[in-house]
Amino acid sequence: MRTGSSPTRAVTAVIALALASGAVLGASPVEAAQQPALDGFWRMDGYGTVLSFQQGTLDEYQITGVSCLKGESAHRSGPTTFETRGGKTVFRVRPGTTHDHAALHIDGSVGDRGLRRIAALPDACRHTADRGPVATFDTFWQTFEENYPFFAAKHIDWHALRDEYRPRVHPGMSDDQLFAVFRDMVAPLYDGHVVVSDGGHRFFGQGRPDTVVPGPGLDTKIKAYIQHRDLGTERTLQEYASGRISYADLPGGQGYLRISAFSGLAGPGATYAADRAELDKALDGIFTCRRTAHLRGLILDLRINGGGSDDLGLRVAERLTDRPYFAYAKRVRNDPADPSRHTTPQPVYVRPSPAPRYTGPVAVLTGGSTFSAGETFTQALMDRPGSTVRVGRPTQGLFSDALERTLPNGWTFSLPNEEFLTRAGKTFDGKGIPPRYDEPVFTQEEFDKQRDSAFDRAVALMST
Repeated sequence: MRTGSSPTRAVTAVIALALASGAVLGASPVEAAQQPALDGFWRMDGYGTVLSFQQGTLDEYQITGVSCLKGESAHRSGPTTFETRGGKTVFRVRPGTTHDHAALHIDGSVGDRGLRRIAALPDACRHTADRGPVATFDTFWQTFEENYPFFAAKHIDWHALRDEYRPRVHPGMSDDQLFAVFRDMVAPLYDGHVVVSDGGHRFFGQGRPDTVVPGPGLDTKIKAYIQHRDLGTERTLQEYASGRISYADLPGGQGYLRISAFSGLAGPGATYAADRAELDKALDGIFTCRRTAHLRGLILDLRINGGGSDDLGLRVAERLTDRPYFAYAKRVRNDPADPSRHTTPQPVYVRPSPAPRYTGPVAVLTGGSTFSAGETFTQALMDRPGSTVRVGRPTQGLFSDALERTLPNGWTFSLPNEEFLTRAGKTFDGKGIPPRYDEPVFTQEEFDKQRDSAFDRAVALMST
């Protein structure tokens, strides 16, 4: 999921772009001979990545101004498709405007990413990386310096933090000491897509203050509370997609649809294709012809949603409209020296599904535990034709794919480097998408008094 990033949103997605260079690798020998040579090196627009494509294998190099580290590999699996190890992530080639440009779509993500051919790998890639604490610190700091878009918005002086913490880093320091440095540097960002891990017991990640990171325990607790308090004994939630989607009919012709994630729908570690099939199965069971014909209002509960695939969120939105509309535009920071420069925004649209659809009033319930793909889905409903209102509290404020990186000492970390824009060019990063109707969401007072104010407000709104 996008809180820690789903597989479709991870660094392997970055590799995908390079695979666009292999658009004709599945061609016949005659066809291949007619195509320009595709082996070589490609620099990605944004993402701090250079790719080497040789003999059907794509190798990723993670680049900064002070480092070059080997990343993952992907291999050809069809004429225009490529997969990482175990087939977890699928990349679909799109030809570019010239033989020196290409693009690629990643299953589960939205938009395409661009490649430009370069003559050779950067010089730093030809040397063995220093694995010591100082080199590790410099790579960590430089990666944020070149890719993180939100320092100014969050009033963080990243250069001042370097000046404060780098003198503390020395060759003899312990792993605990170095990890504490990284943790203390990024903690003021309060960014749920910023995660640091040594692959063992050392891990740091956090959400916005006064919010709760969604997880299985919280989801189970809230689902039981909703069943008891909001639905009672007469109406039982019908479970779909490994329990991550549930539905109940409400009195007065209303419906209640709860979605707690846009990943793992077909079980832990499922591929995007399996999740998509499971989502379609759930939506077919919920949006039947009979139900959509009689439904008078839909309460869509995203208050506990850990994120996942943006594309799956769009797939749900397709069941809620009878005409195409603008969802959002996506852009990525594209200049290591200037955080204000980005790629050209790619517009993303919601298009009606050919399956049965509901196009009436919708009340979207959100809160601080609405994360990542749950938020891009919320954003994709803002311009939905028809009556759509948001009730509850602001979402978490995480929209970008999580760009995952490896450090010279073998540790890993992630950070955001993208923005999702409204039609007017606005972003909700950091502060989250605000509700139209502000109501408390799962506070202790709500529990103590057996209330669900956001749900009750939504029922009232759908009844008018």
